[in-house]
Amino acid sequence: MIKLPIPYGRQEITDEDIAAVVEILKSDFLTQGPTIEEFEKAFAKYVGVKYAVAVANGTAALHLSVLALGVKPGQKVITTPITFAASANCIMYAGGIVDFCDINPLTYTIDIKKVEEKLSSAPLGTYAGIIPVDLAGYPVNTEQLRNIAKKYNVWILEDACHAPGGGFYDSNNVFQKCGNCNYVDATVFSFHPVKHIATGEGGMITTNNKELYEKLLILRTHGITRRPDLLTEIHGNWYYQMIMLGYNYRLTDIQAALGISQLKRADANLKRRYEIANLYFNKLKDIKQIILPYIENNIFHAFHLFIIQTSKRKELYDFLRTKQIYCQVHYIPIHTFLYYKQLGWKKGDFPIAEAYYAKCLSLPMYPSLSDEQVDYVIENIKNFFSND
Repeated sequence: MIKLPIPYGRQEITDEDIAAVVEILKSDFLTQGPTIEEFEKAFAKYVGVKYAVAVANGTAALHLSVLALGVKPGQKVITTPITFAASANCIMYAGGIVDFCDINPLTYTIDIKKVEEKLSSAPLGTYAGIIPVDLAGYPVNTEQLRNIAKKYNVWILEDACHAPGGGFYDSNNVFQKCGNCNYVDATVFSFHPVKHIATGEGGMITTNNKELYEKLLILRTHGITRRPDLLTEIHGNWYYQMIMLGYNYRLTDIQAALGISQLKRADANLKRRYEIANLYFNKLKDIKQIILPYIENNIFHAFHLFIIQTSKRKELYDFLRTKQIYCQVHYIPIHTFLYYKQLGWKKGDFPIAEAYYAKCLSLPMYPSLSDEQVDYVIENIKNFFSND
């Protein structure tokens, strides 16, 4: 008996996860305790980076990162229109101006050549940074992007919320794991329930820049610090100072404990995502009415999503719902939202992104998805197209 319904994504909570959370509930700290730092160190080790800062969610990670990296009034930051709204909104939170760039028609990620065209056609200082997004788990080649960013003195904030465990082989054939920050200034991750690692809500910022790391630590806690070297006076052990305008963007020990437990299964879960992806590739490859994901040889896809394209997207979406298969669409181009239209963007500005949106559909993809459930999805997709 196949377990229904089948969502596009979902979390998996094990007995080990529950035990880890219960242990914290019985401990002295529910928040601002030692488990947060333990999670940060474990995650930093996992991606191969020096520093990690745990925060309340992926949006908080984006917001704090843009604040810490810096945007002067009137400066622009480039990002893709095919992403969740937070990837663009964070620029405006920090006082910057969003500038979208169209996508690569094969990878669905930001078109690096078009990024350089934007940067080269504007005076130096017009742009502060770039936020590339590893859509669906497909890592952007940040080595290529870094070579461009250096020329125009802009920072790179990688949005790898879809891509923990993913990466690419650089020009020296060295594997660059998403989040190791060898070619970017900082990277952000999300621990929303449908992501690779689930903590309910939660996020992480990684960086190799100590100064940036220390600034992020202060920004996430109201701009308050107890560091003696940053204080002009000390009244006693209780004393602290607010030295910048910060936010309450902290993660709790409860969430950190769940994150540590989930992180232990990260590689096994990534392997399972590949098994599911291979089933889709092998069993859907002969259906001419759909386009399967493209993967370059030097890419290790994290497969947060498995996105197909079809001219009958709406019809297939509705049909699968009648079979209790709940696919999703990622994403509606941000520049077509009412809010961004009021800022001057309009349909037609990014034709490749809009053409992608008209046909994209995310099939169910999560580690606890069984082979029988995957086959059920595939069978119904085949049945839908059998009459064409």
